[in-house]
Amino acid sequence: MPRIAVTVSALLVLGIASVVSAAGWTDLFDGRSLDGWEVRSGVATYHVEDGCIVGTTVEKSPNTFLCTKREYSDFILEFEVKNDPALNSGVQVRSHVYETENTQTIERNGKQVKVTNPAGRVYGDQVEISNETTGTSGGIYGEGRERCWLANVAEDPVARAAFRDNQWNKFRVECVGRTIKTFVNGVPCATYTEAKDTRGFIGLQVHAVKGDPKLQVRWRNVRIQELQRPQDEVRRHSASGSRSGFRGRAYSRRWSIRHGR
Repeated sequence: MPRIAVTVSALLVLGIASVVSAAGWTDLFDGRSLDGWEVRSGVATYHVEDGCIVGTTVEKSPNTFLCTKREYSDFILEFEVKNDPALNSGVQVRSHVYETENTQTIERNGKQVKVTNPAGRVYGDQVEISNETTGTSGGIYGEGRERCWLANVAEDPVARAAFRDNQWNKFRVECVGRTIKTFVNGVPCATYTEAKDTRGFIGLQVHAVKGDPKLQVRWRNVRIQELQRPQDEVRRHSASGSRSGFRGRAYSRRWSIRHGR
């Protein structure tokens, strides 16, 4: 059957309300400099080496993030990462910083505790980068806000085995409306459908550590493909007061991505 016929049939059968169109890929890292990025929250260091972004831990530094100066909404993000297995890391998507110091109450070990967030602290949804032992890579964590797993993949035997220590691992993150999907080395990992933010920056994390072990995490081939909803759809939902035209259901049934893999 011709491709256009398949597409139209699928639209009719599934009742798709909107179509997301994709532009081409854009490199977020040029392989030579950190232009377009800025360090937030901590004092861990970042530099370019052999075409990679290298993040290095610093004693007594809190979690540190190398963040894009631009914000992004709906997109597909791809990158390769290799970290010291002893160093937990992650990539923030559609994240923000607290403008002023604030205190929030969270649940920790079954108890309600108060946590103070300093001004400038990064918060938002984080795609986990860990190691083979924990099996949590590709999960989604509420960094600096919920401070808990939003989608934990450790109990999924296939997803937890996708990440490999001491080698380059390819991640793919699909953010459309309120849904975030992650893939590690081609393996589907997490699907989270209740994202609070539908726009924000991307950040590469160097986690806080004890002592001064000088652990490192490296990223390369960091690229993004921005996705656009039809303007009439954007205007309709803006008029209704919604930040997004997507309500948190699995987007595979109501949205399609054109010109992308």
